[in-house]
Amino acid sequence: MGFRCWLLVITFVLSMGFHCELAGAHGRRQLLQSLEPPDDGVCTAVVSPQGYECQEYEVKTQDGYILTMHRIPQGRGGGSAGKRQPVLLQHGVLMDGMTWLLNPPQQSLAFVLADNGFDVWITHGRGTRWSRRHESLDTSNPAYWAWSWDELASFDLPATVGFVFRKTGQKLHYVGHSMGTLTALSAFSEGKLVDKIKSAALLTPVAYLTYMTTPMGRAAGSAFSGEMLGALGVGEFDPKGAVGTNYLEFVCAMPGVNCYDLMASFTGPNCCLNYSTVDMYLKYELQPTSVRTLVHFLQTIRSGVITKYDHGSSMANMVAYGQSSPPEYHMPNIPHHLPLLLSYGGGDRLSDVKDVQLLLKDL
Repeated sequence: MGFRCWLLVITFVLSMGFHCELAGAHGRRQLLQSLEPPDDGVCTAVVSPQGYECQEYEVKTQDGYILTMHRIPQGRGGGSAGKRQPVLLQHGVLMDGMTWLLNPPQQSLAFVLADNGFDVWITHGRGTRWSRRHESLDTSNPAYWAWSWDELASFDLPATVGFVFRKTGQKLHYVGHSMGTLTALSAFSEGKLVDKIKSAALLTPVAYLTYMTTPMGRAAGSAFSGEMLGALGVGEFDPKGAVGTNYLEFVCAMPGVNCYDLMASFTGPNCCLNYSTVDMYLKYELQPTSVRTLVHFLQTIRSGVITKYDHGSSMANMVAYGQSSPPEYHMPNIPHHLPLLLSYGGGDRLSDVKDVQLLLKDL
């Protein structure tokens, strides 16, 4: 298979597996294209109808991206929002902040936290539906998409965490899922945010990917080519666009692939999803990301080392970093006084137990 197919494979390997189950079960491009979310904003569409107060904010990063954040300052029971403990929820790759809100209130972390006395802040990463603006660049410009998770750690997290810290006057708890764990760990390893974070809960942590057992993911890593990004010729990867839907059709047509069990082949068995809930999720997810972010994951799989983005040549790396190879993120540099909770499952084929143990050894 060529690099284009492998890139698409790893894209979906690194996304939440239930999307693959739905796409495999239905196996039609019309499905993703028909599940368009309503035009209402987050507050109007999913928060206020559940009886919660909802606020919306704009935050600008140092490199010019304009991000949307949402806040649930108190629970359904009301009461004073003053001096509630702030907590920031950071989604993973190909997701946005809606992922914390789409279950019923008793099963959605954002609502559960609000009902238990927390001041809840929800991020939407650059390039996703609610955060697609920039002070000078349009999303049709490839320059808008010239970032990987390096920039999320260097710019987005400092902007959002700093905004909440200034707004509330308190250190905050951080909850990250998947790529939201990697960006936080990368930032912490460089001394960023640690003066503003009270604790960090890392759900299905992704750092090392050496022992990832999904066959497609392993094949994608070994097939990586340094020219992948330039050869693809685009900056944005939109899973609901033509490239994404063509890929799903391609996978379901492969000999020996059981599309009804495609999710398990990517992420391991999942106990708790059915088609109706997945249909509802896909009204809001999947979300776009940069091709460079996906290539960066491929580089991590192949090298077994957590580094900044490799620009593909010694000269390009020298321009970006002042050295011929990308600098490493040193996880042992994370301060020992920062409380961390790592939560992971033994059957997860992406956040594999052995990879998490490597990370724990570093920490």
